[in-house]
This record gives sequence, C-alpha cells and structure tokens, in this order.
Amino acid sequence: MCDPAQDRVLVIAAHPDDEVLGCGGAIARLAREGHEVHIAILGEGVTSRYQGREKADQTEVRELRARAHEVAALLGARDLIMCDLPDNRFDTIPLLDVVKTVEGFVDGIRPRAIYTHHGGDLNIDHAVVHRAVLTATRPIPGCSVKDIYTFEVPSSTEWSFGQFATPFQPLVFVDIRETLGVKLQAMQLYGSECRAFPHPRSSDVVKAMAQRWGSVVGLQAVEAFGLVRSVRQAGGGK
Repeated sequence: MCDPAQDRVLVIAAHPDDEVLGCGGAIARLAREGHEVHIAILGEGVTSRYQGREKADQTEVRELRARAHEVAALLGARDLIMCDLPDNRFDTIPLLDVVKTVEGFVDGIRPRAIYTHHGGDLNIDHAVVHRAVLTATRPIPGCSVKDIYTFEVPSSTEWSFGQFATPFQPLVFVDIRETLGVKLQAMQLYGSECRAFPHPRSSDVVKAMAQRWGSVVGLQAVEAFGLVRSVRQAGGGK
C-alpha cells in the first residue's frame, strides 16, 4: 500500500458522471487501498439541454450536484470540488481562466497523479479540460504532478471517430474486477445521465467495455488509460 500523503490522486472531469464513466472503478480501488482521492468537476452538466442557460431548471442543476456528492462518497473519494462552468460551452471561456481554475486545484491538493479526459473527445468541454490540465501541470521544478492519465468516456471518446486528435490508445490497464460493481452502482445514482442499451452509457455497455479491455490484458474487468507522462526520480524516489 502506498502512502496517501505521497500519492494523492486528483480526478479532473468536465461533467458529473464523467468521473464514473472514465475511472469510477479505479477511484474505488485507489480509495480502498488507502490512497487519498480528490475529484474536481468543472461544469454543471445540465444547462445545454435548454435553449439558453438562463432558462435552465436550477432544481435539476442542484439535484445533479447532490448526486455527484453521493457518488463521491460511494466511491470513497476524500472530497469533491464542484465548479459551475456552462455545460457544453467551455469553449466560450478564455482557456486561461480554465487553466487558472485547474492550477488552483493542483496547488491546493498537490497530487502526484491526475486522471482526466482524452484530448480527442467529441465533447468540446472534455477537450478544453484536457488542454487546461496539461497547461496547468507543465513539468517545471516544484510541480507535484508526476503521472497524468487520460480516460475514455463512452458516447464521447469513440464518437469522435479519431477525427480531432490521436485516437484513444491506452497503455495503462487497471484491474477493477472487485470494484466494477461499485462503478455500475455509482452510475445508477446518476439516473438522468444513464441510457438504455445499446446506448454507450447503458450499464450493459459500461460492463462490456470493462470486460473487453480486460480481455486485452488477460483480466476479467479493466479500466484503460492513456499515458501522457510518468516521471520517476533517480535514487528510488517518487
């Protein structure tokens, strides 16, 4: 077991449910192993469903935020930070403002590892978050972040068909056989975000994805991650 003080993990997602779809099984496993897992969700995740953000049902926004807190507790996260960036409109905000927000998370938490979106997702908010994370975690002296992993989000990563960036090509595989059930349970808490089969956000497909990636590396259930960078210092230090 790793020392939580040395191996804090920060998950940075665009919307409530992305953290579960992308790495819910890994979050639960890391928490069970004693790691200190923090989740930051930048967007409110609802208002793009309305003609204008000012017309959105704020009750729906509040309910989704409440579900996100229930999910974080179920997964075993140390805490959940929620922002209020406009859903599917992150590209209307200066990138520097998003970067500064992420920098605040990194400076306050001092994580060793970050899990975040793949840069080639169809959803523009995912792409902005990816760019902001890489900018905010430039590997300058004193940066706590040594490892950056990217996750796939069904109905966004595969639906870009590799047209906006290098297709998702995972190199890191985390065994979630013992936490897949928790991931599926967490997704069910996001009732408004779930869909019926064969939609990619159905429970059947989420489970099938874990089994498919598991079959790639000889395991029963896996979450797969792209690797941006991983730094190991000389002398056995982390």
